[in-house]
Amino acid sequence: MLSLKTSIVRSASRTAVRSAASKLPIASLNKIQLYHSFSIPRIQKMTYSSSDLPDYTLVAMPALSPTMEMGNIGTWKVKVGDKVEPGDVLVEIETDKAQMDFEYQDSGYIAKLLKDSGSHDVPIETPIAIIVDEESQVDAFKDFVLEKDSGSTPAAAASSSQPSANEASTSELKDQSLAAGSFASGSTGDRVIATPLSKVVASENNVDLSTVKGTGLDGAITKSDVLAKAEEFLLIWFPFPLISLHLVKSAPAVQEKAPAAPAPAAKAPAVASEQPAALGYHDIPVTNMRRVIAKRLLESKTSTPHYTLNIEARVDSLNKLRAALNETSQGKYKLTVNDFIVKAAALALKAVPAVNVSWQDTFIRQYHHADISIATQTPDGLITPIVKTCDVRGLESISNEIKALAVKARAGKLKPAEFQGGSFSISNLGMFGISSFTAIINPPQSAILSVGTTQKKMIPDETNEKGFSVVSVNSFTLNADHRAIDGAVGAEFMMSFKSYIENPLTMLL
Repeated sequence: MLSLKTSIVRSASRTAVRSAASKLPIASLNKIQLYHSFSIPRIQKMTYSSSDLPDYTLVAMPALSPTMEMGNIGTWKVKVGDKVEPGDVLVEIETDKAQMDFEYQDSGYIAKLLKDSGSHDVPIETPIAIIVDEESQVDAFKDFVLEKDSGSTPAAAASSSQPSANEASTSELKDQSLAAGSFASGSTGDRVIATPLSKVVASENNVDLSTVKGTGLDGAITKSDVLAKAEEFLLIWFPFPLISLHLVKSAPAVQEKAPAAPAPAAKAPAVASEQPAALGYHDIPVTNMRRVIAKRLLESKTSTPHYTLNIEARVDSLNKLRAALNETSQGKYKLTVNDFIVKAAALALKAVPAVNVSWQDTFIRQYHHADISIATQTPDGLITPIVKTCDVRGLESISNEIKALAVKARAGKLKPAEFQGGSFSISNLGMFGISSFTAIINPPQSAILSVGTTQKKMIPDETNEKGFSVVSVNSFTLNADHRAIDGAVGAEFMMSFKSYIENPLTMLL
């Protein structure tokens, strides 16, 4: 698990600031496996000192996914005055992908909740709570408000009327500190000074920090500096490049103006009760998850050159094998047709690895294993949990994991590592009676397989006295990105896939 320690202390002494920063405990997100460096919650926790208030810690809205710009506050699990211990859940946070518990990894007392339960569209890094060390310090924050024009450092309203002699230098230091993301340790000679987050970003994007000019405190290299250098050499890569680059660049790491004092959160509009019945319609609020789905699929459909291949395959043998295996399962598993489809697709990807790829703008990435994303409908929208290494797993293992991931997806409990990434997608609408359809490619993947329902069909059969036989067939449609997969390569994949479907025993070899 990754976590980020960030400290901003109001002091004119840079030496004292750095010393204090090195001693702070870490606020982290338990139960959340971070998939990529940009999943690191930026400025989760900030500790302040003031002559008018006890030392206090601000807990900020974290970035819990690569595409998250803002989140919704769910139910607070604590109230003012409560004591919190390491591992206690502070609040439920709804991201663009799921609802997650935000755990605190330190001890203290809740002095102020800056955002109410139900607050919507709270930008990442916006303060949401204040924590103090002693219970006796809680009352000091009863009338605490965030100033509008105090840079990025919040302070009590009472303290604003008593400017200190070193206010100018402190303000400058605060602005520089926040721009840098965190305090870098001192340096001598040719040693490179860089913030912790910038080092992670540089490592992920193959950027040599010695080639980057820092713009932060004391010339420290910041995340923005690394991103600018990475863009220059076209080395940027994100789990969802079609929109992630735009989001990271547009979402400011730190606001130069402090957020306005929080007003009571407006409740999401009631679906129907607050609108005149005479209008004949009602408006449904767009969730973060639905907003991201809309952005990503619009980008995919308008910027990816899709082409479509369709094929039919007989599934009589597959159905017989499935029934036979289920009869001998002794309750350990219950195989579905979809389990066989996932396995067949994985083996076809192994046979035709040129389809197991993603378009990365300046190169094509070919994957060594079939990590298959299974499109799953949830109450909040579509999500694609990933069954990894399907090419080397058995049907029982694949079947059980698909079911487990589907349950977690519908409950909003998927970890980021369970739905970010993947090398190939499958969308199955056969259970709804859909005969065939074309799905939109899930970037940065280069192909998605659409599965229709099973249908009866008559085919010529010379061995039958009637001259024909009735067989069960499924329609399968491949949508592929022509930048990465040529049409003939896609056709070769579909032929291999059909062979496994019509001869399912070969999947067991």
